[in-house]
Amino acid sequence: MKKVFLSVFTIAAVLFSAQSVKAQQFKVGVFDLDLMVQAMPGYGYVDSLVNIYNTDSLGAEYEIYTTEYKRLDSTYKADSVKVAAGTKSATILAYTDGERRKMMTNLVYWQQIAQKKSEDRRGLLAQPLYEKVAAAYKKVLDARKYTLVLKPQTYELGFAIDNIFISVAKELKLTDLPQQLIYLGDDPDAVKAPPVKAPPATGTKPKTN
Repeated sequence: MKKVFLSVFTIAAVLFSAQSVKAQQFKVGVFDLDLMVQAMPGYGYVDSLVNIYNTDSLGAEYEIYTTEYKRLDSTYKADSVKVAAGTKSATILAYTDGERRKMMTNLVYWQQIAQKKSEDRRGLLAQPLYEKVAAAYKKVLDARKYTLVLKPQTYELGFAIDNIFISVAKELKLTDLPQQLIYLGDDPDAVKAPPVKAPPATGTKPKTN
């Protein structure tokens, strides 16, 4: 009986030890690539260029669609009368109507079209920053071997979780981070990281090529 008890105790001890090791190996961190890129010093310049693109290029494109629609609509109405009178080809009228409908579609869905174009331009301009952050992030993951990485909006405070933002910032040699990225999880280094310092407003547009 004593031998049976010792065997059961030994098995229980081994299982408990295995579970403890497994728990220690399960590491959870919090990180978001987009938020980290937005905290990079060069992102403000990207944001300025996107705002210029939205105002100048997309604004001009919208005006072109509006002007072209008005012209085609006027031409379509005039040609409709001529087609009815037999002095204008119905084929030409159909072509004008098709082009008019294209312009109308662009105007109706302009908000979605403009948003997609703006996001594409932002992604293109911010690509070097994404590559830099992604490389630093990979180094942190390779070094710390996280089992699971959550985004800030997908977890609740109250349990131990590593703030990967600070680790990646150290890898990038960034000294300033937004406070909302600093005070996440239970990383002891979080309270040592200084808040972000907003650059002074210049009131001028960045130069473009």
